[in-house]
Order: sequence, then structure tokens, then C-alpha cells
Amino acid sequence: MPVRGNKPKPAGEALNRNPLVHTWTEVENVSNDDGPRLTFKRANGQDWTEPTRRKWQVWRRMPHTRLWNEADWEFAFDALEICERFLEGGATAYASELRQREAIMGTTLDSRLGLKIRYVEPKQDKPKLAVVSNADDFRDL
Repeated sequence: MPVRGNKPKPAGEALNRNPLVHTWTEVENVSNDDGPRLTFKRANGQDWTEPTRRKWQVWRRMPHTRLWNEADWEFAFDALEICERFLEGGATAYASELRQREAIMGTTLDSRLGLKIRYVEPKQDKPKLAVVSNADDFRDL
């Protein structure tokens, strides 16, 4: 669920001087290759359309989906079904519902800011430097 309240302002522009209630969730900016694959058929037995398949590939690989549990993935599958119904020429109510669900799932930068999800660069392990001996120490041996 989204975090309540206004979106955060840049540093120094905040009017509220109280400590923040919600902190940022930082996720390494590496695609999630463990997201579930799309089923072959929809719930009604029809095939998925190509735009919907592409959308699912993007959704399942978003870095913050590593934080999702089974209920979150089911929510995403339901949103995909709504997307499919909208593409079939459904009412504009499907478009509105899809937009709201995409915002809840954090599919855009704006919605991730509202959810206080921040992508950060992956931590690089510093390579250990080899110990080098000074050759002058061994010249007189």
C-alpha cells in the first residue's frame, strides 16, 4: 500500500521541521530475474496479447519487486488482467483502475517517489590490494 501524505520535498525546502515518520526504502538498481513468469493462458482461457506480455516482462524485472510477497504478485497479475481488458476495448473505467494499480505497484519514477522507494547503485566490493615487498629489502641477500 502507498505511504500516506504528500510527496517529499527536496532537502532544505521542507516546511515541516518534525522528524520524518516514514523513511526511504533503498533498493539496489539491479533487475529482478526471479519474478514469476507469465502463465500461458488468461483466467478465461484466452492467450495474452503481445503488449501485455511486454508489460509483464517490465513489471516482473523491476528492482523493487524483490521486496514483494505472494499477495503483491497476485495484485500485479490482477492488474495485468485489467490491462488486457482495457486493450480489448473495455470501458475507460479499466484505464482508471489500471493507472491506480500501476501507481500502487511503483511502475514509474513518480509513483516510486510517492512510495518512498529509491534505487541506489549496487555496492561494489573494493578489491583487496596485494601486498608488495620492496625489492631494496632483498638486494643484499
